[in-house]
Amino acid sequence: MSVVNRIVPCLWFDDQAEAAARFYTSIFKNSKITDISYYGEAGYEFHKKEAGSVMVVSFEIEGQRYDALNGGPLFKFSEAVSLQVMCDSQEEIDYYWEKLTKDGEEGPCGWLKDKFGLSWQVVPKVLEKMLTDPDISKRERVMNAYLQMKKYDISLLEKAFEGV
Repeated sequence: MSVVNRIVPCLWFDDQAEAAARFYTSIFKNSKITDISYYGEAGYEFHKKEAGSVMVVSFEIEGQRYDALNGGPLFKFSEAVSLQVMCDSQEEIDYYWEKLTKDGEEGPCGWLKDKFGLSWQVVPKVLEKMLTDPDISKRERVMNAYLQMKKYDISLLEKAFEGV
């Protein structure tokens, strides 16, 4: 049975929706493709997609539903929206960073773009605790440390937090 989410992110692709959904569901362990719908003859004058080609691929990651739409080349992803992967360990950070940057690009402070141009943030869960600590000097040291990083390094963040 499919999860019902009130808010479902819809990711607009030119014609790579199925490839993207398969890529994402291959990375995240608790994920699956749930439905695929196809274009018919109706609306061709608007969407310019061949009848029988993939229109929308619905998939789930960790219980959150996403729709991947083959909408054509009109819109592209930007960093204005990103998906955050909250990680418990350096091992998780390394895993998601390696998988999501494959044929994509690394960015600063845990940001990256995957091979489809979608922006992600691979973030250690402990970072929120560090950045909300009442001690401003700890917060400043952590911020100064992570501003030097691409992929987060939890051990370096912890050393900065402790003033080591």
